[in-house]
Amino acid sequence: MSLKPLIAALALSACLGLPAMAEDTGHGSMHHGAAEAATPKGDGSPSSKAFAEANARMHKDMDITYTGNADVDFVRGMIAHHQGAINMAKVELEYGKDETLRKLAEEVIKAQEGEIKTMKAWLAENGG
Repeated sequence: MSLKPLIAALALSACLGLPAMAEDTGHGSMHHGAAEAATPKGDGSPSSKAFAEANARMHKDMDITYTGNADVDFVRGMIAHHQGAINMAKVELEYGKDETLRKLAEEVIKAQEGEIKTMKAWLAENGG
């Protein structure tokens, strides 16, 4: 079974859910920092702390100053978003036990690293 359709579906679901999540949680006015990352909601296990830290870092890095150039703003925000996915996948590889999900995490890392490389090259070529 190919994981590519699953990866694409997960990425699309994450992107489509972000606006609703931001409204529900008030991310638009939150300041993400190390204090939030140290205290994850719910469980306080090492994996929960690692996920909370990855999430806080991603949201901090996605808090860009907009330029009015939709292409540049899209790429700058998505680089941080994709890096967040990589960081979460690394937590899965460190703590997760399910072989299907570990394989998915490896595929997420590979795909997102490639897309980040493409977006960074685009920014370099387009003055972003």
